Amino acid sequence: MKQILVTGSEGQVGRAIQEISSEWSFRFLFTHRRNLDITDAKRIQEYFEEHRIDFVINCAAYTKVDVAEEEQDQARLINTDAVRSLSQACAKANIPFIHISSDYVYHPDHDQIMDEDEKTNPQGVYAQTKLDGDLEALRNNPKTIILRTSWVYAKKGKNFVNTIARLVDEKEQLSIVHDQIGSPSYAPDIAQAILKMVRTIDQHQVQEQYHGIYHFSNEGFISWYQFAQEIVRLKGSTCQLNPCTTEDYPTPAKRPLNSRLSKSKIQKTFNIELRPWKERLEKCLTD
Repeated sequence: MKQILVTGSEGQVGRAIQEISSEWSFRFLFTHRRNLDITDAKRIQEYFEEHRIDFVINCAAYTKVDVAEEEQDQARLINTDAVRSLSQACAKANIPFIHISSDYVYHPDHDQIMDEDEKTNPQGVYAQTKLDGDLEALRNNPKTIILRTSWVYAKKGKNFVNTIARLVDEKEQLSIVHDQIGSPSYAPDIAQAILKMVRTIDQHQVQEQYHGIYHFSNEGFISWYQFAQEIVRLKGSTCQLNPCTTEDYPTPAKRPLNSRLSKSKIQKTFNIELRPWKERLEKCLTD
């Protein structure tokens, strides 16, 4: 039975993988910063020597987008340097490395749907460190898969859904940005997609065809305002939502106006089903 190392196991996607791990015929090593400091390259190598590892799924990330503008060293340590160390350890062990990345690496100047060959244009420290981590992984380990997601949320953790669900119970009205367009990604669906990818790779002798960059999110393009509207509807809240522009709501780090990701590559390559965003949001709030 293959053994999978999952770093960042206390994050949204890491927890989601833990919750479904018993459904899969793999053994899992779930780590977090207290039992495996991925910013320590020597400790990573020691961990690899102590355990038999067949796949690595890196769910760890520095995700405080605005704070990263001040905590640049910490963001780079986790999003870039740690990814380099993990990918190098995977290369030495000759095993696949699956790394979760972000739509922030693109920041295009158009409103078209983007495939994996879209030109990158990171704006801000978070975006740059995420892109640099992607490049380090691809450069250091030919058996790398980069999974770029957008608007990740889960029933637990700090995310847009939980924040809005709380605020609509506290406020009479809220202003929500309506000119940033993308797709939500429900963390349990990301977890299922990743493990399907692992299973497919494990079942095939010729694995090179699976390596590279992929997009994943739930189906449908919406604005944050539309996302909030559906949260209000599902909660039966009377909170009034007011649309505003990105310019009306300035933040230390720039947000991409267009996060429309094409998911056709992951669908065709791994036969992964995309679930509608409304259906998955309802499940999250019901759970």
